[in-house]
Amino acid sequence: MPVINVGHLNLDPATRARVVEDITKACRDLGYFQIINHGISQSVMDGAVEAASDFFKLPSETKEEFASDDLRRPVRYDTSSRDGISMSRAYLKHYAHPLSEWMQYWPENPPIYREYMGNFATEVRRVALQLMEAILEGLGLGKGYQHEKFEQGLQLMSVNCYPKESEGDTAIGLAPHSDYGFLTILFTSCRGLEVVDRNSNSWKVVQPLPHALHVHVGDHMEVLSNGKIKTVVHRAVLNPEEARISMASINGFAMHEKVSSARELVNEQNPEKYNASSFNDFLDYLTSNLDNKHRNFLESLRMQGA
Repeated sequence: MPVINVGHLNLDPATRARVVEDITKACRDLGYFQIINHGISQSVMDGAVEAASDFFKLPSETKEEFASDDLRRPVRYDTSSRDGISMSRAYLKHYAHPLSEWMQYWPENPPIYREYMGNFATEVRRVALQLMEAILEGLGLGKGYQHEKFEQGLQLMSVNCYPKESEGDTAIGLAPHSDYGFLTILFTSCRGLEVVDRNSNSWKVVQPLPHALHVHVGDHMEVLSNGKIKTVVHRAVLNPEEARISMASINGFAMHEKVSSARELVNEQNPEKYNASSFNDFLDYLTSNLDNKHRNFLESLRMQGA
């Protein structure tokens, strides 16, 4: 598991170039890595975990106020009983950028939730944009590639609570899947995330380092790079020692903004492999395939013969 010091992106050009190369290599070879020296304080990270834990401890009827089958709701609470890929988890999903637009819909209980989760969401989005610039640079597109679309893009926070594993229960908290966006940045309170190792085609346990964040590539990064970078299949397993909180920031273009393969990465030897799509298209796909447990959004975008 590569561990990358992203603070070095802000140093001299030669040092930055080496870090850009390390990030791009990790994306191409594995699709995931951990980052340190990212500039998010431990108190902000701990505060977000505290806010999430306090929310999931609320009475069921309070949390159920946010329950909905409408995937377009700005805030949505659900459990493993309803969503199709959760085996044993409760989650709260909400949009987070811009905060001034979305925070009004977030839970008011616990009282710390909006402030603490808002602080984390803002900081983790800053890191996501910094990483995107480095990856775009590494792909030869330049760090300013489609800058405004990334700046104005969507941020979805997925806040998850996995119970402690108990005998007789499935050990899987969340079934294998990939994320729709460009990058997912994850902070987790303890071990429980597993990723597919492409070389051995086997599951690899992610060992979270103190104060580190986990990063993995999503479907739209594969599309944008025209297959140079592949999305990452991952799952959550239950921890036998303790319950786990995880917070994922999924970063993409705005709701109706289409993502297509970069023209600069398409040529006769490497023809375009994917149809363009937006986050709205992804939600339409999920809505029309709710009963299909083998659904795969990325596969639905792949052009015939690609």
